[in-house]
Amino acid sequence: MTDTCPITALRTILVATDGSQYSEKALHEAINLAKSCGTKLYVLSVVEVNPEYEALAPKVVEKADEDTKMFLDAAQKCAEREKVTCNTIVHRGEDPAHFIVEEADRLKVDMIVMGKHGKSKMLRKLFIGSVTAKVISHASCKVLVVPY
Repeated sequence: MTDTCPITALRTILVATDGSQYSEKALHEAINLAKSCGTKLYVLSVVEVNPEYEALAPKVVEKADEDTKMFLDAAQKCAEREKVTCNTIVHRGEDPAHFIVEEADRLKVDMIVMGKHGKSKMLRKLFIGSVTAKVISHASCKVLVVPY
């Protein structure tokens, strides 16, 4: 394993996932890239909640937390099967893009990998998702968007 990927100069990758079909594809791309480059991988998920939502629907929030833990555990196992060093991170809050960019800066990652869309129901296939668009415009590192 080298300190830097000879092709893309990557040492660390952060993949943002929400368990959706698009983010699952992004996860697999990130694992493949990390494996090819001998790169450390961070897998981040944000459970979208706000105080009102937590107060009105605590069981729904609890289920979202459980689902998130489940797909992050699965992501870590998938990475480990490919011999990729992987750490998982969970945040809870209202603005996933903020947490993604903040973690990328804190960890000094070389690239963020994410899907074109997430779970939001208001997405259209021709346009990029709002979280992805915010990350692209605010990230201080490269962002790889996996279309499908």
